[in-house]
Amino acid sequence: MTTTMSGFSLPTYFRKLTIVAAAAVMLVVAIAARAQNSSPNELTIQATPADQSAALAAKVGAHHALPANNAAGQALRALQSAERRPMNNASDDRRPGGKILQYPGDLTFFGGHVVTSAVSHAIYLQRQPGDDCAIATCWGDPEGFLRDLGNSDFIHVIDQYVGLHDANRYTVGFHATVHYAAQATPLLDSDIAAFVHAVAAQTGATGYGHIYHVFLPPGQDECSDPPFSSSCYSPDNPATFEFCAFHVSADFPDIGHVLYTVHPYANVPGCQVQPGTVNGELVDSTDSALNHETIETITDPDPQDGDSAGWKEFGSSYLTYFEIADECQFFVNLDGQRYGGVPTFLIGAHRYSVQLMYSNQQHACSSSATRGYP
Repeated sequence: MTTTMSGFSLPTYFRKLTIVAAAAVMLVVAIAARAQNSSPNELTIQATPADQSAALAAKVGAHHALPANNAAGQALRALQSAERRPMNNASDDRRPGGKILQYPGDLTFFGGHVVTSAVSHAIYLQRQPGDDCAIATCWGDPEGFLRDLGNSDFIHVIDQYVGLHDANRYTVGFHATVHYAAQATPLLDSDIAAFVHAVAAQTGATGYGHIYHVFLPPGQDECSDPPFSSSCYSPDNPATFEFCAFHVSADFPDIGHVLYTVHPYANVPGCQVQPGTVNGELVDSTDSALNHETIETITDPDPQDGDSAGWKEFGSSYLTYFEIADECQFFVNLDGQRYGGVPTFLIGAHRYSVQLMYSNQQHACSSSATRGYP
């Protein structure tokens, strides 16, 4: 499906989620108050057909995806890179004054909501029976990154878009481990919505003050529901492998509005950052995608086709409708393979290799609201 507006083609970038079918998935959710790596306080939940029904009945917004760096994502990726204005290399730009800067185009606000403060909750999917993957092994420490992000100068790049400047507005809450029945077919968007519903219905953590981040284990494909099921995270099927992550919002008939991001396993060709990053490719590939989707959720929580909501670029034909992180997604070519090109900088208490965010105030992609570079 291709959306065209003013001569600008968006092949799958703002694809609508049409929820018409769902795989039968049994799951158990263990919810813990996040205290370092574990907590003795866990709640076990058995999903019911009501979760699938709620997912099918939900009004789901546009699927705003981070494109894969491969042939299936070529058209989308070309819009980001082929005609881009000349700019400095994102992976090693220490300009006078200590700034990492690049130069796409300013963002415009098209109305709707922004997220002025929120608690993030991780949901880790695990196949059953007995195929659990340790969080550190599969994903690194996403919650640790989110804590650092919330306590960083970097997060304040978004103050200009949400109208607040207070510290500690973005925090981390509980996490959930979701066990689901292994299956030969990909998980669908409606399955993910059912997982999110099961957790949110149990906890009551809904609305614009909460963001769920769903992490899929290695080897688990994920696709849009029919008729858009050719849009997938599917490293084993390059023809349909179009995206690495996405953010979306849903209005469930019983619990209301829920924001969430979806993160298939990132340490695969097409989604990886370049080799040699400060924390290794597993951690930094996961965190760069999480950084991308979290900040886009804050500045455009209800992505829609075209100019109907949120902060988007609207000044240059080849970047029109790109969000705050889209404008700062760049690639490097090493030994014939293209990777996400990311700089390394201090975020909170630790250094990460993740992508930058666009600042209207600096008219550039930047690592810091105060223009400093540790």
